[in-house]
Amino acid sequence: MKELNQKPNLDVILDKALKRQNLSCKEILFLLTLSTENDLRKLFAVARSLRDRNFNRKIFLYGFVYFSTWCRNACTFCGYRSSNSQMPRYRRTEEEIWDAVLRLQESGVHLVDLTMGEDPYYHRKQGFDPLLNLVRQIKRETDLSVMISPGLISKQLLEQFSSAGADWYACYQETYNKSLFRRLRVGQSFQQRLVSKLQAAQVGLLVEEGLLLGVGESLENIASAMQRMQILGAQQVRAMSFIPQPGSPLESLPSPDRQRELITIAVFRLLFPDKLIPASLDIDGISGLADRLAAGANVITSLIPPNAGFAGVAQHSKDINEGYRTVAGIMPVIRSLGLEIATIEEYSHWISEQKDMLISVKQGSR
Repeated sequence: MKELNQKPNLDVILDKALKRQNLSCKEILFLLTLSTENDLRKLFAVARSLRDRNFNRKIFLYGFVYFSTWCRNACTFCGYRSSNSQMPRYRRTEEEIWDAVLRLQESGVHLVDLTMGEDPYYHRKQGFDPLLNLVRQIKRETDLSVMISPGLISKQLLEQFSSAGADWYACYQETYNKSLFRRLRVGQSFQQRLVSKLQAAQVGLLVEEGLLLGVGESLENIASAMQRMQILGAQQVRAMSFIPQPGSPLESLPSPDRQRELITIAVFRLLFPDKLIPASLDIDGISGLADRLAAGANVITSLIPPNAGFAGVAQHSKDINEGYRTVAGIMPVIRSLGLEIATIEEYSHWISEQKDMLISVKQGSR
């Protein structure tokens, strides 16, 4: 009984993480409560050590193409919710999307993330054939990996995207607290969204999962979600701080202190030492990049071609046309931290290894 009530020891927990031993929910929660400069220094140092050990100080780069800002959903945290008239709306043509993909390839990214709201034009009217054809074209004519972020889609469509050559499916739960989920993703099914990620893995797609921070979650919620994401087997996990969106129900909610996101990134690294953890430019732009990388992130996301008319999600225009969300714009930060950009071959090799693991798991479950 005495051991059960004993306060967790930071050095012991960090040593367990370095040895790749599983951490309990209590230990994860303890890490999330760290606040002193010395404790955080230790946490971030171990997170970087695990990243560097598994990825040899290499960083991956993701290009971002938000090709439709129309959405049928009413998420309370999102500026692009269906009823909001204050945010810019567009639906790019296939030619415009392809031009952005080529510009991103030329800049040196490893992956292009094809993102949209749940646009009724695709989900109800047009269908996904144009997007499937675009994925095929990207895989045929470039050496880029492809992530699709189309919202909730059927297993049949997931199979079609996998057959077309897509590598990733991103579909964020935002929270694993069902009550909070209902307040954030109004009218949507927690279970359907979760099952879609399991189905994606079944058809050979790698899965990215994400948490939204600063929207009413508790530290216990975060710790529990992290364990659920381990069970899910996500190959990429992210944490993003909430940014108030004009015209949304949560526009008066303040954005959280960024230390919460940095700690969450670091704890993710302890739990997912050999997986991908993004540092998004969509929250604070280039000014927040170094801190996120120093917390253990190894992917830089939301690189957007300047002057191409494509928006971000949390910050629809921040740093884009100034050129700070390009490969050239982030290079000084990468060099200042002693990190390197991976080769396209290194990223492709990592992708292949992860897909082989999916096949092994699938065969083992038969």
